[in-house]
Amino acid sequence: MADVQRTLVLIKPDAVQRELVGKVVERFERKGLKIVAMKLAHLDEVTLSEHYGHLKEKPFFGDLLKFMMQTPVVAMIWEGIGVIDEVRKIVGSTNPREADAGTIRADMSMNVPSNMVHASDSVEAAQVEIKRFFRDEEVFTYEKLTDRFHFGEGI
Repeated sequence: MADVQRTLVLIKPDAVQRELVGKVVERFERKGLKIVAMKLAHLDEVTLSEHYGHLKEKPFFGDLLKFMMQTPVVAMIWEGIGVIDEVRKIVGSTNPREADAGTIRADMSMNVPSNMVHASDSVEAAQVEIKRFFRDEEVFTYEKLTDRFHFGEGI
């Protein structure tokens, strides 16, 4: 099979509060991506500091942590051919005001950090982030009937 990858997506507190979780999930499902793990989780300061470590010196870091801890997030792992790039296209630019029309961020959010979702930006980041948020036994392998169409095998 072609380049099947896995990537992490976090649906952030703003999307949870606005009851948009289903709409976000639908975008990925419509593309033919496969969900292999999903859970609702309250993130703690230690996990978030590790996850956003590259932003520790930024003046908004404390506000970012508070924002991400205010409600649970939905953590998911998606699988598919070239899934990392596909998810990034569906999600759109980090700044919703710069995101292309039709992306999650352009269509459903107005600013950073309330930009609805986090998505891994590389294979390496996805591997680290998946391990940060999921134990091996929380991730499933299964075949969907539609896999043969999405993976180019036809009928």
